[in-house]
Amino acid sequence: MEIHEGTIPAALGTVVTGVGAAMAIKKVAPKIAAGIVGFGAAHIVLGAIDLAEHKNHRKMMGIFKR
Repeated sequence: MEIHEGTIPAALGTVVTGVGAAMAIKKVAPKIAAGIVGFGAAHIVLGAIDLAEHKNHRKMMGIFKR
């Protein structure tokens, strides 16, 4: 099974964002919860960028599978 570059950071960002959101809902350290949500969101964005670059690179190399 091939795991594309960027999949792990995006998945990790989803989990971290969920934890931060749960903390915010339960009002556990709201400032820290906001930071955790931002950290997770950044990972989602960076993972998505990696996935897009990986897709474009494979397309340029002529090995893009449909």
